Amino acid sequence: MSAAAREPTGVSVCYITVPNAEEADKLAGKLVESKLAACVNVIPGIQSVYTWQGKVEKDNELLLMVKTRSALSDKLAAFVKLHHPYDVPEVICADITAGLPEYLSWVKESTVDP
Repeated sequence: MSAAAREPTGVSVCYITVPNAEEADKLAGKLVESKLAACVNVIPGIQSVYTWQGKVEKDNELLLMVKTRSALSDKLAAFVKLHHPYDVPEVICADITAGLPEYLSWVKESTVDP
């Protein structure tokens, strides 16, 4: 994979923070079961520092790394907002511009056709 600019592959990775392992397991399972995600990696041990309601906060969280079709990003974000315990959950997505073609195809095959 060269460093040259590439066209999007139609696959995105989305990052979602959650407060604990129970919420991570529930949300990851719901995303895969609903076919909004092909795969969700649960990454423990992150610390988030942020401003919320005028105050600097620091929390231990887990990070969900979600692989999905780019066309599902808006539906995924709405689904997370509905099922997440935070008022304003972090849901950020980036297009994948390169990757193993077989893996990218598997992500598309494993998710709902928008």
